[in-house]
Amino acid sequence: MKHILAILLLAFISFNCERNAPDPVPLLPTVTTVAATSITATTALTGGNATAGRGPSIEARGVCWGIASNPVIAGNHTIDGSGAGIFASPLTGLTANTKYYVRAYATNNAGTSYGNEISFTTTTSTTALPTVTTTAITAITMVTAASGGNVTADGGATVTARGICWSIAPNPTTALSTKTTNGTGIGTFTSALTGLTAATTYHVRAYATNSVGTAYGSDVSFTTTSSMPDVYVAGYENNGTINVAKIWKNGVAISLTNGINDASANSVFVSGTDVYVAGFEYSGTNKVAKIWKNGVATALTNGATGAEAIGVYVLDSDVYVAGYEIDVVKQVAKIWKNGVAINLTNGIDNASASSVFVSGTDVYVSGNGQNGSSIDVVKYWKNGVVMDITNNAHTSFPGSIFVSGSDVYIAETEGDGVQFYAKIWKNSTVTLLTSGVTESGNNSVYVSGTDIYCTGYENNGTKDVAKIWKNAVATSLTNGTNDAYGYWVFVFGTDAYVAGSEDNGTKYVAKVWKNGVATSLTNGTNDAEAYSIFVK
Repeated sequence: MKHILAILLLAFISFNCERNAPDPVPLLPTVTTVAATSITATTALTGGNATAGRGPSIEARGVCWGIASNPVIAGNHTIDGSGAGIFASPLTGLTANTKYYVRAYATNNAGTSYGNEISFTTTTSTTALPTVTTTAITAITMVTAASGGNVTADGGATVTARGICWSIAPNPTTALSTKTTNGTGIGTFTSALTGLTAATTYHVRAYATNSVGTAYGSDVSFTTTSSMPDVYVAGYENNGTINVAKIWKNGVAISLTNGINDASANSVFVSGTDVYVAGFEYSGTNKVAKIWKNGVATALTNGATGAEAIGVYVLDSDVYVAGYEIDVVKQVAKIWKNGVAINLTNGIDNASASSVFVSGTDVYVSGNGQNGSSIDVVKYWKNGVVMDITNNAHTSFPGSIFVSGSDVYIAETEGDGVQFYAKIWKNSTVTLLTSGVTESGNNSVYVSGTDIYCTGYENNGTKDVAKIWKNAVATSLTNGTNDAYGYWVFVFGTDAYVAGSEDNGTKYVAKVWKNGVATSLTNGTNDAEAYSIFVK
């Protein structure tokens, strides 16, 4: 009987234990605290990295702080979103010269967990953080992009580091994100973003660091491309008797003129989905300056005298065209803004504008003019104010103009009375691109980050060889068997494209070189040349 009662008692206890067993306790999240940066008398920047583990999702995260050790969310704290991942937490309203303790936290429905404790002391200095802005993102590819910034004030202390940082999360920081380092001090700088993932949205901020801490520019986002870029080339192809203005998109030709009158496409610029081409078409015996938008032509001049549109640049909704128009007997250098002509020269001497570049509200134009003689002098205009960059001693010719930050670059071909030489002009400093033994020329310049690309030609003693220069180091695009020329260079990501032409022995063939590898745009039956290229 005693045995039976014992068995019944054990069964009763077992039944009640099973019925009343509590549910498993969910796991708390884990979180680490990021060291404080950008410390001033009243502010600081910290953050954390939260991990959900096997528990339920994180409902809130942030940091808590106070003047006593081990702060908790019942006191001062931030709320910086939800879910797992890295987060940044700005602290404000602090007291100068005070030591603070900080812990990151993460909360789920099981409770709140805290990260490691850090501490920092606010400053008493009268200096402040630097002031920095983020440059718009350009040259976006599947894996690269370009940005930069402008440090406009150092806050009273020397800027010891500057650059950009980026992440797939908003408001990236130097502590938690990939970054570049682009010099010191105030001023503009350019930065290259590399190692990106295709079809991914990134956030970018410029930064500048002084003894107070690190300041950031605005958050700028962009999305990398998911496919190969489109390559647009402008030029002409002869139909047997007449030069037809053409544009090639990814190698497929589109005629801009009908082949009745000689014409040429001299420059191409793509803005959004719109393709702009500058050039000319004859009307009777005179050239008419024209701009084509998506293949539809607009005449910039009336054909009473000769005129030509040579360069085009588009910013927002404004279309700038550089060229010339003959005023009675002299060529007048001109720029057209949205079809309205602005004279750059007074018509006393022959002059022409060959290229235009717009940076912010400033309009830069390269060209040439004759200062009271028959000798062409290379010039550039900034907002209509002229500067000579060669002298009256020998004839010289301009190529394209490019502006990067506060630096102005002009491709030029300068003579010495015997032959011509390829040169690059930067802020009044001229660099010879060749040895100077044989004749050469520079037609175009493009700046990508800290790299300077030029294209043109150099004679090998008997033939002109198409060349590309990167930071003044030459690479031949052709083998020197026949004459060839590079007319325009464009850099997209890590790829360098050159538009030009090569003689096949009887005719010129329009060509594009990508990283030195040539693609023919025409079959060589009739003359053709590629003058300009744009990659998007």
